[in-house]
Amino acid sequence: MSDQTIESARRCVSPGSFDPITMGHLDVIERAAKLFDEVIVAVVYNPDKKGTFSPEERVELIEKTVAHLPNVRAQAFGNRLVVDVCREVDAAVMVKGLRDGTDFSYEMPMAQMNTQMTGVETFFMAATPAVSHYSSSLIRVCAQHGADVSKMVPPPVLEPLLERMRGN
Repeated sequence: MSDQTIESARRCVSPGSFDPITMGHLDVIERAAKLFDEVIVAVVYNPDKKGTFSPEERVELIEKTVAHLPNVRAQAFGNRLVVDVCREVDAAVMVKGLRDGTDFSYEMPMAQMNTQMTGVETFFMAATPAVSHYSSSLIRVCAQHGADVSKMVPPPVLEPLLERMRGN
């Protein structure tokens, strides 16, 4: 591994749609922040799809959520390959959380393709059991139907999520 690769390995990208960020996402980001000098939370989104929150709102919610982590920042990147995001920010590693074997089966071929095409490595983190069943889509559905999701999303996200769900 060259010195340049070692340097860029100190920075990682944690990609996702984060619509909204959940306690599961936060768990992965906090753990990555202990392992890497810098974590860039990359909000990737399809501009043709209407999300619950705009990309700018997602970045703002993430920034409020990770304010206690000085080495973490969020940035929106649009509908792009995550490896292109990694190259743009000079990160040789992306960090992905895995909830279960289904996630692994889905993520593994992409990780292998990314490494083969670009040299970007994927670092998989097994979800902490207490949050392994959380997904943004399930949390949105629960919130829409009035269920208590207060333990599933970070405090800065709860009220904006509930307000958005009441508006739908």
